[in-house]
Amino acid sequence: MPGRACRASAIMESQKKHPRTFSFEFFPPNTPEGLAKLATTAQQLAELKPKFFSVTYGAGGSTRERTLRAVLDLRSAGYAAAPHISCIGSSRDEIRDILSGYREQGIRHLVALRGDLPSGTATSGEFHYANELVAFIRGEFGSQFQIEVAAYPEYHPQAKSARDDLLNFKRKVEAGADSAITQYFYNADCYFHFVGECEAMGIRIPIVPGIMPIGKFSQLARFSDACGAEIPRWMRRKLEGFGDDSDSIRAFGLDVVTRLCDDLLAAGAPGLHFYTMNQAELTRSIWQRLGL
Repeated sequence: MPGRACRASAIMESQKKHPRTFSFEFFPPNTPEGLAKLATTAQQLAELKPKFFSVTYGAGGSTRERTLRAVLDLRSAGYAAAPHISCIGSSRDEIRDILSGYREQGIRHLVALRGDLPSGTATSGEFHYANELVAFIRGEFGSQFQIEVAAYPEYHPQAKSARDDLLNFKRKVEAGADSAITQYFYNADCYFHFVGECEAMGIRIPIVPGIMPIGKFSQLARFSDACGAEIPRWMRRKLEGFGDDSDSIRAFGLDVVTRLCDDLLAAGAPGLHFYTMNQAELTRSIWQRLGL
């Protein structure tokens, strides 16, 4: 009987054909101190020669100006940068204006998402799903932008079913997405299974795994509960057992996440996308352990 690594590699045949892409994600700071720290973090991570940095976009466009500022700062420092853009709560005119501004600034790479409504907001605007945003971008700007979309190996927490979520992803691809970045996960099998299902549906774009280094368990648990990313029970119990021992949490996290990345790359994943939380240390340590 073939081993797990062989089975995973067989599932990943279409993904192995894509060049590897490594990238790092930031959130836009809201203070001058945060901007200075981000500049230092970007400088440290740029030494790893990623293809690009991405910058997140708050619910309903709440960080629109800060996202643009962070992207322009990264570009002025000589780095490739891709802003996130979400459509929920926005009109077509608003999205057109944002994209026109990005184009004028020479930005040609986007991460296109549905996004969330700001708390207390009742209307979703003119867009309801990310595939509508992707189709709008292609209709208005043709091939001027490279478009990344989100993928959910453990399925979106609001999806009616696993099948429904796969069909949603397919619609984004058919609307014109160039590649995808996944929500983070800690079970490589869920990614392999997801890719296999995508291949069965004729989806051939690169699906890059999203990687979340583990620094603070309380923070990780809060994020995971909110976004539907599962912390396997054995990991959760182990992390809970460390209590406030931050050194043990970080050491355990480095071991677990490095092994996950190694398994993914060995099977043919087309790169890695690190959710850095504007910190360089953990990502650099994982990178060095992988020998990249």
